[in-house]
Amino acid sequence: MSIVAIGTDIVELARLRKVWQRHPRRFLERHFVPSEIQYCLAKPDPVPSLAARFAAKEAFQKCWPDSLGWLEVWVEVEGRRPLLHFAPKLRARMEAEHLKAHLSLTHEKHYALAMVVLERQGSSSHP
Repeated sequence: MSIVAIGTDIVELARLRKVWQRHPRRFLERHFVPSEIQYCLAKPDPVPSLAARFAAKEAFQKCWPDSLGWLEVWVEVEGRRPLLHFAPKLRARMEAEHLKAHLSLTHEKHYALAMVVLERQGSSSHP
């Protein structure tokens, strides 16, 4: 196993809140899959969770060599662990290249942060 890339992103909660308040439905539908929207809107304050997911998508993009759409990568929570999920074509490419993405999310009063580590499993010869 080897680390292929590391990506991080930080989002200011106040900035994301302003964008969401200006265009609530359009912002959500453009950036988040239905399960993310449902999870975040169930929180008393959805903004920290939305910001963490936004940061996760940006952090993964920093690991990936090609441009991606906002809805091609999303966060699901299994137990207490956040996990990245991928649209079918991206998932197939990750599997073909023996790649696994590890995700860590955090947020506090003013910021949300995500870190993604992209790891190659096995002995594939891809760069």
